[in-house]
Amino acid sequence: MPPDNPLVGTWRLLSWENRGIGDGEVSHPLGQDAAGYIMYGPDGYMSVAISRSDRARFAAGDLLGGTAEERAQAAKTYVSYCGRYEWRGETVIHFVELSLFPDWVGAEQERLVEVSGDRLVLSTRPILLGGVQRTAHLIWERVRTSER
Repeated sequence: MPPDNPLVGTWRLLSWENRGIGDGEVSHPLGQDAAGYIMYGPDGYMSVAISRSDRARFAAGDLLGGTAEERAQAAKTYVSYCGRYEWRGETVIHFVELSLFPDWVGAEQERLVEVSGDRLVLSTRPILLGGVQRTAHLIWERVRTSER
């Protein structure tokens, strides 16, 4: 990783919205108050976890428990993956090694990058989501040591 890599550090999610191409329709896949963190290490590895803020707990309270419906709902309200990354200035490539969504394992996820001070915006090029071409826009804020 170049020593001037502005991505290195921990970032807290401020918002995630998907925008329809053409119609401009805005949706919030995990709600308007989704919570999450993305971490970029100087070693070239990254990890991201995002969830709905109102996720239901399993009734049994058992880590290995939960009904099929509870487990399905838990998966629908959470996104997580990790792997190597390469910062290329205006883009970052995530080389997915582990993911809640199995189809991403072994894939490359490209994100457009905008950094301004303690704000990071990661966006996608148009992708098919629910039968509609959309772009995803995630806004992050750098976590400072004093906030931990």
